Amino acid sequence: MSIPPLSNVPTHVAIIMDGNGRWANKRGLPRTMGHRKGVEAVREAVRTAGEVGVRYLTLFAFSSENWTRPEDEISDLMGLLKAFIRRDLADLHRQNVRIRVIGDKTNLRSDILPLLLEAEETTRNNSGITLVIAFNYGARDEMARAMRSLAVDVKEGRMLPEQITPERIASRLDTAGIPDPDLVLRTSGEERLSNFLLWQAAYSELLFVPELWPDFNRDSFLAALERYATRERRFGGLSKPATLAVGS
Repeated sequence: MSIPPLSNVPTHVAIIMDGNGRWANKRGLPRTMGHRKGVEAVREAVRTAGEVGVRYLTLFAFSSENWTRPEDEISDLMGLLKAFIRRDLADLHRQNVRIRVIGDKTNLRSDILPLLLEAEETTRNNSGITLVIAFNYGARDEMARAMRSLAVDVKEGRMLPEQITPERIASRLDTAGIPDPDLVLRTSGEERLSNFLLWQAAYSELLFVPELWPDFNRDSFLAALERYATRERRFGGLSKPATLAVGS
């Protein structure tokens, strides 16, 4: 499949990686096998995004609601995250990938937080694609944390309530400095955002594809980008502006 023209490639693609468990169930395998296969899809998605010129790729790795899953599944997911960072960090660093982690970092397990911080620090000065990992992330929690931060500034006299603008709110979000996603994509055929980038996706193009995440490969990604390229984005107006990235 041909690569879409560079002028039509989105700057920022955000993906809800859904369907690992169903992929495993369809094959009579443990859910953990679906998660393991999903890691391979992550690697291919990062490579493909870099090839076509996507500058930011955000992956919804683990939501703040996922802690309610069975303990054995959570343990396996944490193990896969640790293995991914340990095995892939050096390779991503060589590829000039910059890693950024969004989500609530407070009270994270002592075996997880240092790895996430190491991944960010190791790749901090890289200038290639930015891989944004949404871990322990929930959009409502993110917005609540941003509001509390602004409320403290108002309480302590550093800001007036009327000075709270959309731009200032965006600057307190986990994604501060990252342009809003042009395309939010979800696999598995489900058609909902599931508390993912609710503020940032205000004007994103939404695309729901039937492939389960472990089946989402390079051709799937390119097909999604070709569908995106056919859309005309107006951002509430009559003409297409060059960019929209509030708070970037």
